[in-house]
Amino acid sequence: VSVFDFVPFQPSATHDRVGVPSTTEAYHCAFGGDGSGTGIDLSEPVEFLRLLHALEIDLACTTCGSPYYNPHIQRPALFPPSDGYQPPEDPLVGVHRQIMATAELKRRCPEMIVVGSGYSYLQEWLPNVGQAVLEKEMADSIGLGRMVLSYPELPADVLSGRPMARKKICRTFSDCTTAPRNGIVSGCFPLDPFYKSMPEREQLIAAKEQQGTI
Repeated sequence: VSVFDFVPFQPSATHDRVGVPSTTEAYHCAFGGDGSGTGIDLSEPVEFLRLLHALEIDLACTTCGSPYYNPHIQRPALFPPSDGYQPPEDPLVGVHRQIMATAELKRRCPEMIVVGSGYSYLQEWLPNVGQAVLEKEMADSIGLGRMVLSYPELPADVLSGRPMARKKICRTFSDCTTAPRNGIVSGCFPLDPFYKSMPEREQLIAAKEQQGTI
């Protein structure tokens, strides 16, 4: 469930291409928004989760925004996809925003099983933050997306007490998004040996060069 949304963002006209809101006027189209375009009001998402519970749907995974018009709030990353914009905020701000929104939904809908997301940017600190979130009952489970493309063994390593394999940790390069945007299979081309060895990697490099992102 995308539990809140912001106004669409676009690259600025300056050379740095930092993302800026596409409008500064009131924006009333955002589910979970407060009408300002960049604020949150979880009243509607709370009612939606209660409706799910009434329909005997007791598990929901939270996310936010859109991967197409404001990806920095949905999947905080230091490196944007090739058709995106540079992050307008420290990605940790986006991680914190999602954690706190999920915690508020869990507090107001304790009967629901709530899975949080948006943790991959935490990298080495993901297990520590995830553990704290679970201990404080701010979520029931930690969802992993981008991280499992590069490091599918991470949950098993953490739960067994093994050291994390740092060379496998997702560094939010966004190639897993840039690739399918260019008609190429998604995968962790920078870190995973399987994807590194694929001919599609050269296609991805060529596409990024053509778009001027490398």
